[in-house]
Amino acid sequence: MAKIINTSGKRKTAIARATLKPCNGRVRINSVPLEIYGTDLTRTKIAEPLLLAPNALDGVDAAIDVSGGGSVGQAEAVRTALARGIVEWHNDPQIKDAFLAYDRTLLVNDSRQKESKKPHGPGARARYQKSYR
Repeated sequence: MAKIINTSGKRKTAIARATLKPCNGRVRINSVPLEIYGTDLTRTKIAEPLLLAPNALDGVDAAIDVSGGGSVGQAEAVRTALARGIVEWHNDPQIKDAFLAYDRTLLVNDSRQKESKKPHGPGARARYQKSYR
């Protein structure tokens, strides 16, 4: 039986689900290879776990499905799912410590959400001006 690991990551309203299984060492996001996915900023953000643990995905394919949110939120959700998958695949405390020392959100979801809009105003906090005359 082949080893398969499923992990997930969240950021705002973006949700990423990663599946790691033995193969050639490719990373695909929504069936698109990481090398051509999104912009330079999002590729760099997603590749951070791969730079911290350079040989982590040798012989391991990562298929990641992401939906919801914006492009940067999706990128951060993908990097969390990928980093969690790498830690679970290798079960190595040194990799986990390196990820936590670099950035805690690599392994822990960022729980911050947008504040909801309130009535009688244009946004979450702003209110329309009053004129008493």
